[in-house]
Amino acid sequence: MQYFTSLNPAAFGNALPGNVAQGLIWGIMALGVYITFRLLDFADLTVDGSFATGGAVTVMMTINGYNIWISLLCASLAGLLAGLCTGLLHTKLGIPPILAGILTQIALYSVNLNIMDRHANQALSIDKYNLILSSRNLTKAIIVGLIFAIVLIALLYWYFGTEQGSAIRATGCNPAMSKAQGINIDTMKLIGLSLSNAIVAMSGGLLSQYSGFADVNMGRGGIVIGLAAVIIGEVLGDAILGKHMDFKGRLTFVVIGGIIYYIVIGIVLWLKMPSEDLKLFTAIIVAIFLAVPYLKGQSKSSFKKAGKKAAAMAAGSKEGK
Repeated sequence: MQYFTSLNPAAFGNALPGNVAQGLIWGIMALGVYITFRLLDFADLTVDGSFATGGAVTVMMTINGYNIWISLLCASLAGLLAGLCTGLLHTKLGIPPILAGILTQIALYSVNLNIMDRHANQALSIDKYNLILSSRNLTKAIIVGLIFAIVLIALLYWYFGTEQGSAIRATGCNPAMSKAQGINIDTMKLIGLSLSNAIVAMSGGLLSQYSGFADVNMGRGGIVIGLAAVIIGEVLGDAILGKHMDFKGRLTFVVIGGIIYYIVIGIVLWLKMPSEDLKLFTAIIVAIFLAVPYLKGQSKSSFKKAGKKAAAMAAGSKEGK
C-alpha cells in the first residue's frame, strides 16, 4: 500500500506533454525506419548512427552562425549521404544488408566525433540561438512536431504514389519480379535508404534542439525505438481501422506509435521502475506488440478451430458410448 500511495498522478500528468513531444520526434524518426523495414524490406541499422549525425550537424552549424533551418536541411543531407553509403556497400560490394548498416553505423561514430570537434557532446542553448523547438516550451514543441509529422506524411504519401515511389515499394515486395519488369532494383534501394536516413537525421536534428545538446551516443538504440513505434502503430491501426487501413493510415499510425511508446515509457518511470532497465522494458513492449498479430491469427486459424471441433466431437462420441 505504501508503494501505491507514493505514486502521484499529478506527476505523471505533468510529464505527459514532454512524453508526447518526444514521441512525436521519435515518431518522425520511425517514418524513416518504416521506409526500409516495411516498404524496402531492408534491415537497416544505419539509423543509430545517422540519427546522431543529424543532431551533430544541426548543433555544430547552428553554433557556428548558420540559420537553424539551413542547419536542419544540411543535417538531412548528411543523413542522406549516410544512407547512400549503406546502399553502395550493399549494392556495389555485395555486403548483406545488416552488415552494411553496421559498418556505416560504426564509421559514423568517428564521423560524428569529428563533426563535434572531437567532443562527445555539444550544448545548444535556446538562450543563445533561435531554435525551432525546445523542451522549455512544450506546447510549441508539440505543435511544431505535429506540423513536421503532418507535412512529412503528406509528402511521403504523395511520393510513394508516384512511378518512382511505386517502384521502390515493388522492389521491397518482390525484387525478382521488379527486376523482370525492368526496374533497376539497386537504384531503388539506394533511393529508399537515402530517403530513410535523411528523415532519421532530420529527426535527430529536432531532438538535439529539443534536448539542448547533441551527443555522439544519442542514436544508440534508436532502431529499437523506431521498430517499436512501427509495430505499435501497425497493431493499433489494424485493431482500429481493420480492412480500412490504407497507406496514409499506416504512416499516421507509425507516428502515433512513437507517441504511445513514450507515454508507456513515462508510465514505467512514473511507476518508479529502475531507469537503467528501460531497454529491457522496451524489448518487452516490442515483443508483446509483435506477438499480438501472431496470437490473433492463431486464435482465428481455421485449422485450430477444426482441431477444437474434432476434439469436441470425439469427446461427445465417447460420452454417447
